[in-house]
Amino acid sequence: MTEAETERRGLRHETLFAAMLATLLSMAAFAYCYPRGMLLLYGDAVAHMHIARRVVDSLNPGFRQLGSVWLPLPHLLLIPFVAPMSWWQSGMAGAIPSMMFYVLSVAGLYRLARFWLPPAGGVVAALFFGLNPGLLYMQTTAMTEPLFLCEVIWSALLLTACLRALSSGRHRHAARMLMGLGLVLLAAIFTRYDGWVLTFLEWLIVLRGVWRARAWKSEAGGAFVLFTVAMAAAPLLWLIWNARQFGDPLDFMRGPYSAKAIDARTTKPGSPHYPGWHSMPVAALYFLKAAELGAVPLRWTNVLLWLTLGGSAAAVFGWRKKCLLPALLLWLPVPFYAYSVAWGSVPIFIPPWWPHSWYNTRYGMEMLPGFALFLGFLVVWVTRQMERRWPSLAPLALLAAVCLTIVDCSALMRARPLVLAEAVANSRTRIPFEQAYARALNQLPQEGRILAWTSDHVGAYQRAGIPLKRTINETDYYQWAPALRDPAKAAGFVIAEDGDAVAKAVAAHPDGLSLLNIVCSTGQPCVRIYRSNATAAGDSITQK
Repeated sequence: MTEAETERRGLRHETLFAAMLATLLSMAAFAYCYPRGMLLLYGDAVAHMHIARRVVDSLNPGFRQLGSVWLPLPHLLLIPFVAPMSWWQSGMAGAIPSMMFYVLSVAGLYRLARFWLPPAGGVVAALFFGLNPGLLYMQTTAMTEPLFLCEVIWSALLLTACLRALSSGRHRHAARMLMGLGLVLLAAIFTRYDGWVLTFLEWLIVLRGVWRARAWKSEAGGAFVLFTVAMAAAPLLWLIWNARQFGDPLDFMRGPYSAKAIDARTTKPGSPHYPGWHSMPVAALYFLKAAELGAVPLRWTNVLLWLTLGGSAAAVFGWRKKCLLPALLLWLPVPFYAYSVAWGSVPIFIPPWWPHSWYNTRYGMEMLPGFALFLGFLVVWVTRQMERRWPSLAPLALLAAVCLTIVDCSALMRARPLVLAEAVANSRTRIPFEQAYARALNQLPQEGRILAWTSDHVGAYQRAGIPLKRTINETDYYQWAPALRDPAKAAGFVIAEDGDAVAKAVAAHPDGLSLLNIVCSTGQPCVRIYRSNATAAGDSITQK
């Protein structure tokens, strides 16, 4: 066995060991969160599982139920797990894939760091990333952050491997890495819109690598052509999907459920705009502060930023000929979210700054790989400087970095991670209301169609264990409009929430309806449950 083969085998063993430790951490976090009911704190996590569930459980099952605003891959991956009713009810359906992506992320980040750093640097990077309490919580939910972080890390890893293979003339290996990179970026394109920008920048870097290696007529050149076609086709397919299903190729940007439309509906007339509106510098400050608060306690946030900048400088000047562009792409979330907050109607609220609240703080998690990797660079650079002057003290730099990482993790857990604090704060009124709503649903007979708007509080149906195919709701494009014209004949039970479409239909067509129950809760609208007195209720509108 050659020295290179021995080194590759050792690296595989190291990466596998990192994955095993990440698996233990993942399972420990799940064991803590599951019995405490923390998997369903995020309303968006409930909504993601709702979308996946209605693909297989609705009056009109099928891929059209995926909608237009959120990209489809996270929901497609959830479908096998939300099919069992108990997994959907408990939130386990969202935890299983997220935990897998967390393990892959930790292993991938360690392997990425080892392209440039000795094992010590990889350990620091993997520990800082993998021990983050916010990430450990998020990987027990159906949120998209664990999946997208995994895609970002593995795209950087495969891009680095591809560039190194091109520079050394191993064009066949470069082609294989490029095909793997293409698959990861396709996944990123269909996960988050950040992935579109990431894909374009990585395509430019690959183009530069192929050009400099003059590999156009090799296997790598052919792979690059396929890679280019796939990367161009994926966003185009999403535009076509929106045009075909919803009548507008840009429905995800300007439709009724887009961020811009939601911001317009929720902003009170005359109220001040959110911080960072039309100001990229302010938006960047809010994003960076959210990222820092998710990684270290408040008093150390500025220190973390300066250490990360120092690690980036050390990487650029100390490893300048080592294909660093993929690593530097980990800074991409800063300009992306600065633009999104300033011009994309995507506010970020953090407790220390006005309006002193929690909203979209999870976006800051996208800087975790960058923080972790460049701290690894900094620790290795400091260790090397100490080896020159104080060789006996050099190992202390690594020990201090590991100890500080563990202390940081402990401090964040004691203070409650930022993303968990957001989930708790924003669910204080929603969860008690949905629990009361679910109890009212469970008092209804087990048979009979239910007409209701489900998107806002589908968690009640989830908790009550009511199949979505028993409901006529706003996603049932054949049955919904006719049902609103005559609610009593459409369903055996009609549930109206203050101000929703069903409430307006009941006000316009009250005949044949008897009020059964009213559910109200602090900070939430009231829900009124009606029984239909019409003959053969629910049989007049059938699936087409």
